[in-house]
Amino acid sequence: MTTTSPQGRTELLRPDRNPIRVLVVDDEAPLAELLSMALRYEGWEVRSAGDGAGALRTARDFRPDAVILDVMLPDMDGLAVLGRLRRELSDVPVLFLTARDSVEDRIAGLTAGGDDYVTKPFSLEEVVARLRGLIRRSGTASVRSDSTLVVGDLVLDEDSHEVSRGDASIHLTATEFELLRFLMRNPRRVLSKAQILDRVWNYDFGGQANVVELYISYLRKKIDAGRTPMIHTRRGAGYLIKPGG
Repeated sequence: MTTTSPQGRTELLRPDRNPIRVLVVDDEAPLAELLSMALRYEGWEVRSAGDGAGALRTARDFRPDAVILDVMLPDMDGLAVLGRLRRELSDVPVLFLTARDSVEDRIAGLTAGGDDYVTKPFSLEEVVARLRGLIRRSGTASVRSDSTLVVGDLVLDEDSHEVSRGDASIHLTATEFELLRFLMRNPRRVLSKAQILDRVWNYDFGGQANVVELYISYLRKKIDAGRTPMIHTRRGAGYLIKPGG
């Protein structure tokens, strides 16, 4: 995966480079589904619950990085749910949803430990923007700029030319870097030798196709040695890169 979104915005990831996890709690199923779709479009992992008890069970299992919580739930008040959430997930940012717009209600929600407050009806864009802000400020996510490519635990920074897999830094020559960058810009896609020659070496000459095999072998020794392979050969078709495991 890369961290360039369809709109070209900077994406947020967990420190382990996995997607942000968000729990949506609302008893209005169509609204919960709309919110979930909008958040999945951000590349985040989403689970939902329709009542307080379900929210608490899901939170224990899912360990979300952020929670969208409706104040009015069928079995218990959202403020009560928040109080119990805070005992187990003390730092998780919480965005309240409510149909009530009085100053007293806002103060009650924020005093109870909520981090922000959105009144129904609202735009999905506003909810996503506020949630992104909460996640950034909470420090639970790392920010990947559009210059960073990520496939599994392999990270390539196009600006600094730094490459790492897991905790290990990997030194590449200029040609190895260009080849890896081309593969990582096209994760899970089989790239032919001709495509690689044209993009990395800037020419298309079948007699030089063996240079691709040679540099693929160089990359494998540096990227895959002693690890689950990420670079794969599709005989008669080309090469691809995908997360190991």
